Amino acid sequence: MKERFGVKSVIKLIVFIILVGILVLSFLRGRASHRAVAGIGEPIQKEHSGSITLIKNGYTLTVDQVYEYEIEALVVHAHDYLGFSIGDRLAPRDLALAWGKVAEYNDRIDFHWSQANRWYMWQVNSYEELAPIGGESDVSRQSANTHIIPASSSVKWDVMKIMPGDHVRLKGYLVNIDGSKPDGTTFWWNTSTTREDTGDHSCEVFYVTSAEVLD
Repeated sequence: MKERFGVKSVIKLIVFIILVGILVLSFLRGRASHRAVAGIGEPIQKEHSGSITLIKNGYTLTVDQVYEYEIEALVVHAHDYLGFSIGDRLAPRDLALAWGKVAEYNDRIDFHWSQANRWYMWQVNSYEELAPIGGESDVSRQSANTHIIPASSSVKWDVMKIMPGDHVRLKGYLVNIDGSKPDGTTFWWNTSTTREDTGDHSCEVFYVTSAEVLD
């Protein structure tokens, strides 16, 4: 008598395939996050004045464009925020971006990049590894966690396709956001405007009008 391929067997097979897929994806992302790209210059930042109004999650938000901003960078990590908070609805993805020597030596220095709770973190097994870059402060000056606010649904699609290891060019504006609900609930986000800061409020809040994967 032939044994039937039952529902439980199908479920086990599906679970196995999913687990294998997760492991393969994690492996590929790990390899991609250690790609290196040489010759990437500093972000381009120009003074700018402008504002737009957005309605999100019941908030009326004023988005002040304080600098025109263009960055070419290596994506060393990406983290999605797909919840229902106002921050998640505004910026569904954060990108950890590197340029300069950090991007150039990302394959030779064993960086451990990670992101959580709108922060990015990095670790190395020994700070001696950072000698080609200059030191710990030089890593901070040549990398950044960036809250990505897509300017349109098409830009959002382009941003969500970006993966660790991609060499990208992003254009748009660094913005400060201030908003409120009719019940008095408020929300604000202020962008970093320098590559020298670290810690709280050192992330770039980037209203992106164009996202391009170069290679």
